[in-house]
Amino acid sequence: MKQIAVIGSGTMGNGIAHTFAQFNYQVNLVDISQSALDKAMQTITKNLERQVAKGTLTKEQKSASLDNITTYTSIKDGVQNCDLIVEAATENIDLKLKIFRDLDEYAPAHAILASNTSSISITQIAAVTGRGEQVIGMHFMNPVPVMKLVEVIRGYATSDETTSTIMQLSQRLEKVPVEVNDYPGFVANRILMPMINEAIYTLYEGVAGVREIDTVMKLGMAHPMGPLQLADFIGLDVCLAILKVLHDGFGNPKYAPCPLLVNMVAAGRKGAKTGEGFYKYTSGSKDLIVSDKFKKS
Repeated sequence: MKQIAVIGSGTMGNGIAHTFAQFNYQVNLVDISQSALDKAMQTITKNLERQVAKGTLTKEQKSASLDNITTYTSIKDGVQNCDLIVEAATENIDLKLKIFRDLDEYAPAHAILASNTSSISITQIAAVTGRGEQVIGMHFMNPVPVMKLVEVIRGYATSDETTSTIMQLSQRLEKVPVEVNDYPGFVANRILMPMINEAIYTLYEGVAGVREIDTVMKLGMAHPMGPLQLADFIGLDVCLAILKVLHDGFGNPKYAPCPLLVNMVAAGRKGAKTGEGFYKYTSGSKDLIVSDKFKKS
């Protein structure tokens, strides 16, 4: 397995492309927007330079990694001759199903089709292709070059051979793959998102403030980041989408998104990527400043 395509050049997509390229795989990074691809390459370059500055990568390895990435604005062109395609598009079921129909049409017959989805059914995705045994979940964590876990999700039809291939490939990327079965939220988000949702409810009901909730979880539970800050980092729209998948999939009211989360997403306060969520974010600043909306009077 030498030729990889990554569909989507956002935060997860460029991180996945960076990681494969760093380990000397040839990577086709695909996005419908050339400006998004240009931004992704700038991000990858900056992150590689950070690794060089830390001494974890040489300048020669940085240059080689960048040379390993080619950008495309066409799925048809970008997936030809690829052994593995990793979809990392927005967490939207209709979009993902369309992409996988296209991948099934244009990718070589031997290619494995993987999704980086954080909650959507791999079985449902596989059902729109003619190669269900070659469809699998490959859920990387953010930031991809740093985080060790890859949640490997077997769909109903995923073969043992496909699963073994992806487990071994993840290890070659110096990741730790964990095999899980295909149920809403898998393992990571089935446990994480209710915790984040409960933290939002705790704020919504006036039990404590933003900073106080996060401090309790950081100092009391040894979490490196509080749940509200983590929600901002993930993206509040992504959190909402995952909670909806959990709620729809299990039909259990315990997964119902907090009304505060719903309102924040509707208002465009989606976290770090929009500059404000539970905290305010200023480019170049690492200060953690609570949003004016949640400051105590």
